[in-house]
Amino acid sequence: MTTAERQPRPVRAEPGELVEVSFTVNGTETTLRLPARVTLSDALRDHLGLTGTHVGCEHGVCGMCTVLVDGEAARACLLFAIQLDGAEITTVEGLGKPGDLHPLQRSFGRNHALQCGFCTPGFLMSSYDLLAAKPEVAAEELPAELSGVICRCTGYRNIVTAVRETQEEFPEGIPAPGNCGRRALAGRSAGQAAGALPEAEEEPVATEIVLPDGAPTVAVRIATGIAVEDSRVWTVFDDIQLLARCLPGAELTGELGDNLYSGRARVSVGPVKLAFNGVAKILEHDREAGRMRVLAQGQDTGGAQTQADIELRTEASGDGTVLHADAKVYLTGRIAQFGRALAGDISRRMFEQFAAAVAEAAQSGRAPEGPVKAPSAVKLMFGTLLDRIRLAFRRR
Repeated sequence: MTTAERQPRPVRAEPGELVEVSFTVNGTETTLRLPARVTLSDALRDHLGLTGTHVGCEHGVCGMCTVLVDGEAARACLLFAIQLDGAEITTVEGLGKPGDLHPLQRSFGRNHALQCGFCTPGFLMSSYDLLAAKPEVAAEELPAELSGVICRCTGYRNIVTAVRETQEEFPEGIPAPGNCGRRALAGRSAGQAAGALPEAEEEPVATEIVLPDGAPTVAVRIATGIAVEDSRVWTVFDDIQLLARCLPGAELTGELGDNLYSGRARVSVGPVKLAFNGVAKILEHDREAGRMRVLAQGQDTGGAQTQADIELRTEASGDGTVLHADAKVYLTGRIAQFGRALAGDISRRMFEQFAAAVAEAAQSGRAPEGPVKAPSAVKLMFGTLLDRIRLAFRRR
């Protein structure tokens, strides 16, 4: 069914009433409860965290918000989300993966077909629609066919070149989007004061942990030495309550059985302050092999979500222990705005604090005094700067 043929279900909603709508976005089925006049672009950006769909004129003229609805290009700012019950929607995030870009994305990069980048998602989705529907389009027709998206930097020549190269590479038809599959979708917080720390909701949290497909937002591999022998470190790992007290900003709130635990966590970096409710499941706890593996996920009141696959390993080293951590972290919503570099730095600082707390607990036999706080923005900034200076000196 095309967008033009789709007949929106009749909806009569009172002011402020939420309407339930279900559709599939980039291969993930999702259900939202929204006010009747929320546009598809706002639903994608604010409620699902898919901010690759840009909003420009909001009148359907500039083309920045172009997405695919049931396989055809559509202006997301002109559609109400509740019109699309049962629809298949593809955004620019579904086109390709960070390590495996779609051919159209590779061609745009190779030909420098972007300047400020604001129009790029719209051009990518419009170009995909064009080459999927008219793979035989003539080269001289490309400028007119692509005129539905406005480039503020007037970079049209390179954009047309990128599209033409992709067409020549795939004369029989452009490959399908390559990043559509089941993954976590979570929106951004709205209307929250910058300095306020949200309280984690006391509602029951989902206990099924399903990691998203594709590459993690950040992958961290860290090793740090602590002056405590291996066996004493495992006395902490064997006591889940004690281990949880060593996690920066975390608190264990319940044991759900089958090695599943509920908890809360707080993260604060500058003006971004988040409070998560979540669960963690211990998949492996092998003292003899010195290995522990945990899956975890949490969501804050504004819809930001984090999921992680964490492996902890201990290695005896003289009179002490080397504590290894390998983590794959998936972020959506506001927390994803940290970026890969900052998220990696935060993860490393938090692991250093965790290792220090484990050493203290192993030596004293009790939890550290007071909660282990997550790194502050100032410490993170100066710590990262110091690391970069040390690295520069080592290279010299």
